[in-house]
Amino acid sequence: MRDFVFPGATAVVTGAASGIGEALAHGLVWRGADLVLLDRDATRLDAVVAAIRAGHPDRRIETHLVDLADPDATDRVAAELRRRHPRIRLLINNAGVALGGRFDQVTLEEFLWVIEINFRAVVRLTHALLPTLKAEPGAHLVNVSSLFGLIAPPGQAAYSASKFAVRGFTEALRHELVDDGVGVTSVHPGGIRTRIAASARVGSGVPREEYEAGRKEFEKLLSIDPAKAAEVILRGVERRRGRVLIGWSAKLPDLLARLAPASYGKVLALGMNRRAVRVPAPRPASEPVAPDTERAP
Repeated sequence: MRDFVFPGATAVVTGAASGIGEALAHGLVWRGADLVLLDRDATRLDAVVAAIRAGHPDRRIETHLVDLADPDATDRVAAELRRRHPRIRLLINNAGVALGGRFDQVTLEEFLWVIEINFRAVVRLTHALLPTLKAEPGAHLVNVSSLFGLIAPPGQAAYSASKFAVRGFTEALRHELVDDGVGVTSVHPGGIRTRIAASARVGSGVPREEYEAGRKEFEKLLSIDPAKAAEVILRGVERRRGRVLIGWSAKLPDLLARLAPASYGKVLALGMNRRAVRVPAPRPASEPVAPDTERAP
């Protein structure tokens, strides 16, 4: 399969209002692609478009506001995209949300909310737009999984389930679409500096103090610039790589899971216990706690 050609391509990106999605939009337009950007945050999405148009006034950019937690809304926007863009060359399913808490600390509704956005929306959009990808020579599909699509730590049952599902779905499509000339990439970012931890939902049964301690420790691992992550992804697309791991925070756990697929949890627990020694003192009870946001971008 030849290298992917960005100039003149129509690229669809979900979760484009911030983080990796925003960085992908900038990277794609710099490479000569036209953009179709999806997100539910109108204000942030408008800001992304304004920034891109300031540097690339001649580039075609189309936006769609959609809450991917709503299956009917997802189906409607997919049908609209298929009608308006019969020749899509690149689809990047990037949007994702997180939920903190063990399986026995979250409700079924909370669990399925993650599955709907992180996995079922990926399936819906891919299924609707696959005919347009097949119609465009040299097309490519990217599904963003996660580090937690390689390993499954405690407290991430919903998120890991959704991201392992994305990984399996993507790997199957990679094998199915070879004869159609459509490249397929599964992306596994490590510690990318996005808003996903700060804006994650908290399971109804999770004590707030427990969640805050875990969130702070997790945020310490988010050190990779989204722009760098986007560049790694787009280079992987150009070279038609089947799997892209971003950062040693993804590569080392991937190696660990390969070497000890049934017992890597012991190593993770040991690492967590060592980090716990360096956890700052608990927040004073009188200090206010910021309210939860509904979703990650």
